[in-house]
Amino acid sequence: MNFGFTEEQNLLKEQVQRFMKEACPMTRVREITGNETPFDQALWQQAAELGWLGLTIPENHGGLGLKWIDLIVVLEAAAEGLCPLPIASHALASTAILHCASEDQKTRWLPAMASGEAVVTIGLYDEANWIAAEAVTAKATLDGDAVTLHGKKPFVNDAQAADYMLLAVQGPDGLALAAVGGDQVKVTAQPTIDNTKPMASVDIDGVQISTADLLAVSPEQLAFLTDCGGVATTAEMVGAGAAILEMTSGYAKDRIQFGKPIGQYQGVKHRLADMFVDLESYRSLCYFAAWTVDDSPQELAKAVSMAKGYASDAFAQIGIDGVGLHGAIGFTADYDAQLYLKRSKWARPMYGDSDYHMDRIATLGGL
Repeated sequence: MNFGFTEEQNLLKEQVQRFMKEACPMTRVREITGNETPFDQALWQQAAELGWLGLTIPENHGGLGLKWIDLIVVLEAAAEGLCPLPIASHALASTAILHCASEDQKTRWLPAMASGEAVVTIGLYDEANWIAAEAVTAKATLDGDAVTLHGKKPFVNDAQAADYMLLAVQGPDGLALAAVGGDQVKVTAQPTIDNTKPMASVDIDGVQISTADLLAVSPEQLAFLTDCGGVATTAEMVGAGAAILEMTSGYAKDRIQFGKPIGQYQGVKHRLADMFVDLESYRSLCYFAAWTVDDSPQELAKAVSMAKGYASDAFAQIGIDGVGLHGAIGFTADYDAQLYLKRSKWARPMYGDSDYHMDRIATLGGL
């Protein structure tokens, strides 16, 4: 049995890598993330034309009808260059619509998402370190023929760039996702350590939407969306981890100290080997978790916790070692190594840190 990627998937990865080198190199990433609204519409449209925004959207809704295992190929390759486009947020939003929306709602939203016409993000929980249905504290109440929203949604990824947001609320009949326009709410940027992953607080208090903009969500569906978020984040950790390892290995071959490349010294070689082993370990766990999303959903919870639980700590250490092995230059703002360390700090708590996922594995295992 062949567990490797298909020829088409490898070509897709090469396409994304070429895009990042030619259209969105690190100099462009720094320009975009330095803007007040860190988003580039032209790059977004290019991504749409290449089909990345509709990978998992069915063909009858304008997408390619592929699977999550294909999506992570894009997320991993884009993360090698710390892509600032909200591809992961957009994919999670489309997954939410596919699993929770009515056929009319799918017809209304998915084609615009696949074409890049609409940028959509998703915001689930309202507490930084609490993943549970009870952690959704924003509310939606029925007000005649309309629905009135109450509260704030903190930590919403890519909210500044979004045309629409799917925000989890406690609705009149239980959990729901409220679809709101970016022009309906107050979006306040929140400072984050990683500027390539902008977050914002979204004030929805008093906002009214129609009942057609409310998607019922079961606790099981909320857990599924959270697990998909964990898979997407881990895929980006694979790409970014591979990039900082390659950068550090190259530096270790070129940096001469005491007449030899520093890569010949045991203390450097051992740390590079540890980085490689950790990366390959959570890479394989991530690929399996992505496969389970579509092909074995009953295994998804355990698979994503193994992948994200391992990667949360391992990628953080890869980032630390990558910067450390560069010496003083690694800590400077002008050098790119520190950007990958910042990405590891952003990714660590997203959709559950290592403590959350290790506890979950124990629970699922009957401990």
